[in-house]
Amino acid sequence: MALPLYNSKYYHRDLSWLRFNHRVLQEVADKRNPLYERIKFMAIFSSNLDEFFRVRVSDIRQIKDLDKSLRKKLVTKPNRVLAEIKVQVDALQQEFGQLFQNEIIPDLQKEGIHLIKHRDFSDAQKKVAIDYFESTLKGKIDLDNSKFSTKDAVFVENECSYITASISEDTFQVVQIPKDEPRFFVFPASGDEKYYITFIDDIIKYNLYKSQPELDISYYAIKISRDAELYIEDEFSGNLMEKIKESLPMRETGQATRVLIDERMPKSFQNVLKKALDVSHVDVVLGGTYHNFKDFFGFPNPTDKDFSFKPLPPLPHPVTSAYNSMFEAIDTKDQLMHYPYQSFEPVIKLLEEAAEDPSVTTIKMTLYRVAEESRLNNAIAKAAKNGKKVIIFIEVKARFDEHNNLKWGEIFKDNGAQVLYSYPGIKVHSKILYIERQIGEELTSYCYIGTGNFNENTSTLYTDFGLMTKNKKITEDLNKLFLVLEGIFIVPKAKKLLISPFTMRNKFVSLVEKEIHLAQAGKEAYIILKMNSLEDKKMIKLLYEASNKGVKIHCLVRGMCSLVPGIKGQSKNIKVTSILDRFLEHGRVYIFGNAGEEKMYIGSADWMTRNLTHRIEVVTPIIDPDNFKIIRDVIDIQLADTVKARIIDPEQKNEYVKLGKKPEIRSQYEIYEYFKNLKY
Repeated sequence: MALPLYNSKYYHRDLSWLRFNHRVLQEVADKRNPLYERIKFMAIFSSNLDEFFRVRVSDIRQIKDLDKSLRKKLVTKPNRVLAEIKVQVDALQQEFGQLFQNEIIPDLQKEGIHLIKHRDFSDAQKKVAIDYFESTLKGKIDLDNSKFSTKDAVFVENECSYITASISEDTFQVVQIPKDEPRFFVFPASGDEKYYITFIDDIIKYNLYKSQPELDISYYAIKISRDAELYIEDEFSGNLMEKIKESLPMRETGQATRVLIDERMPKSFQNVLKKALDVSHVDVVLGGTYHNFKDFFGFPNPTDKDFSFKPLPPLPHPVTSAYNSMFEAIDTKDQLMHYPYQSFEPVIKLLEEAAEDPSVTTIKMTLYRVAEESRLNNAIAKAAKNGKKVIIFIEVKARFDEHNNLKWGEIFKDNGAQVLYSYPGIKVHSKILYIERQIGEELTSYCYIGTGNFNENTSTLYTDFGLMTKNKKITEDLNKLFLVLEGIFIVPKAKKLLISPFTMRNKFVSLVEKEIHLAQAGKEAYIILKMNSLEDKKMIKLLYEASNKGVKIHCLVRGMCSLVPGIKGQSKNIKVTSILDRFLEHGRVYIFGNAGEEKMYIGSADWMTRNLTHRIEVVTPIIDPDNFKIIRDVIDIQLADTVKARIIDPEQKNEYVKLGKKPEIRSQYEIYEYFKNLKY
């Protein structure tokens, strides 16, 4: 599938992201996954696409309004990009609909679970549908104000499900599906070992048809995604936190970036709706009878069967679990965690201990996305309440987490912490913690550097590394960065850590260039990169140069990948694979051959321009040999995946790695067994 915006040098980032979401769709089709996990991947696909339109499509549309010279620097021909996005999304929606109708629905039926429409209701189910509508749904639907003239302008809420019908030549109806009710209704069991479930959309449709028998009408689903950008990223005046607070409600009324419409809707009625909603043809995406498939996260299982993945409970850490004190554990050696294979508990325990330990004087920390309810956050608040010097930097520009981050910022302040908020023009994306302990005359510093957020909920879903260390050079570097965030230093003169936007790019460039020099000298030269996204053109260009000079490069990229591998004279020595499975691959690992003495780094930064140039990011070297071996073993297992790894080729077709004579290796399961048997 060659894409018009693909060229031999760079794959367009947004089209590549859509190919990532295609890999999510492959998980829906993969019958090696349990049935309800496939349904969950449907919900993930739908949720991903919603965010894509609210964020990326919004950005491209804003670029269209810029001066032409500036527009060229940001994106090539935005109208063409939007047109190609529409083509690709339409194709994905078609594939999604076919999977749902031709595979998911029949597979549910094989298990005795029937997802039925209103026209399939039995007489008994019709009575139940009437009772449920009258008792629960009717009071939550504004039927009195649901009819409009074809000359009226109509506002529909962001990301909410609606049904609409043409009543007459000059009248139409728009009804919102209640968003505070479960999307699915399970009919009472009938005793025939069959279970019947319906969308509440169908209960509403049945009752609307029944109440208007004189009308020959059909209801169709619509949904709007609205611009989610706050457009305050680069504001340098005024109170940024207050601007964010004021801007959050705008998300619900922003410009429409996608109108999802039932493909069965007549063109004439589509035109009526487009005018009423003030949208154009390019905004319209044709979909199925139902929208908001992210509601399938809550799809009920009325049976006593288990259709989910077998549990893989997080394992206790082999070292820290043997200590009552996390500080004592870190005193013995650097401690490496790998979630969700291992428990996030050591991080929570470290902060809870720090909150109570009288020798702890100072805690400094960055927070990007935090859980709504959190033992970790409670420990931070308690530390401040206990009189520790607590300095928390909260990134309130973390998209869709702004409100929750602001809430916790107020809680920390109320308990006595010093809370610093976002800087204009730059995001603080690093996942770092710094602690000072004063025992007698000796001041000892400890730190934690992670690839993922301080969030105990997502730690069970995302694969991430976290390093705890008291290495003096690393803790000194980290404290320098916090002094920058506090406004005391201007530049952190780091010796060990790679910190963007200050030193990270240059250090990565020098590491790649060393491999180039080794290859030119006839020595073994290789690079292994694991990240979420690979988009920065300068780094890609350097990797192309390395490939041409003989450096072997293997990239593990979960999401978008603008690098085009396997092109003779450009990227012949570059291989890219992507793993999608039950856990979301989120860790960033960078390995360089270094003439037989490998160098390894982990941290929060992808190789995207925003990470290397426009964000505060921290990447740390792995020094401890035990931890080095663990990460290397994990990466080797992933490089050998023959079950869930896809090949990212020049056209991003997402073909699975061919098994051939290789053993079947499903890396996430192999890694779990690895940690289950891990002993230092």
